[in-house]
Amino acid sequence: MSYIITRRSILGASAAIAAGGSAFAQSAIQTQPATAPNLPIENGATLRMLRPVRFVQPDEEVFRANCARFTQQTGVQVRVDFVGWEDITQQTAVTANTGAGPDVIIGFNEAPHIYVDKLVELNDVAEYIGTKYGGWLPLAQKYGKRHGTNNWIGLPFGASGGPLVWRKSALNQVGFQAPPDDLAQYLDLCKKLKAANKPPGFALGNAVGDGNGFANWLIWSHGGYLVDEEGKVAINSPQSIEALNYLKELYATFVPGTIAWGDISNNRAYAAQECWLTANGVSLYFALKNDPATRAIADDTEHTLLPKGKLDTSPMAGLTLNAMVFKHSRFPNASKALLSFLLETPQYDPWLQANLGYWAQPLEAYAASAVWDSDPKVRIFKDTMRSNFWIGYKGPISEASAAANADYIMVQMCASVASGQATPEQAVREAERRARRFFRR
Repeated sequence: MSYIITRRSILGASAAIAAGGSAFAQSAIQTQPATAPNLPIENGATLRMLRPVRFVQPDEEVFRANCARFTQQTGVQVRVDFVGWEDITQQTAVTANTGAGPDVIIGFNEAPHIYVDKLVELNDVAEYIGTKYGGWLPLAQKYGKRHGTNNWIGLPFGASGGPLVWRKSALNQVGFQAPPDDLAQYLDLCKKLKAANKPPGFALGNAVGDGNGFANWLIWSHGGYLVDEEGKVAINSPQSIEALNYLKELYATFVPGTIAWGDISNNRAYAAQECWLTANGVSLYFALKNDPATRAIADDTEHTLLPKGKLDTSPMAGLTLNAMVFKHSRFPNASKALLSFLLETPQYDPWLQANLGYWAQPLEAYAASAVWDSDPKVRIFKDTMRSNFWIGYKGPISEASAAANADYIMVQMCASVASGQATPEQAVREAERRARRFFRR
């Protein structure tokens, strides 16, 4: 899920929000009666927000314009800093531990669950927005609410899915119309692609999005998981060993170098026609589509969900933007008012459309956004936040699950087997040992 999209991604979107969103298609967003929370803005309020850097240029342009509109309506100056994906976690930790810095941070996934004692609860905004816009989708509820409660500690803004991205001509050449859900047939597809010199490739390096996404899919699709429902380490299981034995065969079909792949590596390999089947967000497709040199690749590109394997649904955990308000802020009402404002239709739908499906909505009503009809190849991303899988599945979202994910336990377990440095049995024992450091009973 690389962030190397240029201004060519979409032409003219930067002026759209300034024109009241008129450059965007009209969406039939349905709302329900709801009473907005009483949030009297503090005298002299000014806000600073930190959020991850954009993947598509209009994301940043529309987001900034929305914050400027909030300033126009309230008089509250808002400074937004966009930082690299690898930096947002570190800067969130510094903010939480020092009790100083941004009022609002939009982090990733479980970030609010790590710093829950440092955060302002957001029940009033979450309940209002949820009621008005048809309810929060499952993944939004999982990441937004403190485990075991109905207390909202984060406000999810959207999630990026990473389904399969593949060349139709290559699959047709080896006798497939689409990637199969059955794991044995999927392996057969990958072997045939390799034999046709059109190999697949999936990240096995320490990649925030792609590495974690592939490793989690591999284990989950075989019925395994890092921890059980109570948070007990459960990675050392027959299902995990079966998944890693499967990986040994699957990895043999990959384009060389995937052990060291980061989050932009598969984008480059796919665009260079070195890799013909991978997993990625919608940004790869639009980068190809909007460059005349690669438009033919985009025309030949399709998206499908990752194989279900032994499960009933495709096991995918969308990479989720999750907003939080810190207790050290002198302006908590202004902070909550800003987040509420950004999630309302006049601001949120243009932002959703500007992202071209890269971020999928957390609220039911926005499934009617015109973005999902803008390109048939984008529609698959619409239901990203309906997933019942999350980072740390099946256990509670906690500081431990966040630490285990940040330590790349699942990814490195898979990479050690793929590279031949460990047997599946050795790899699950090492993953179990490492995980127990974080999940002490």
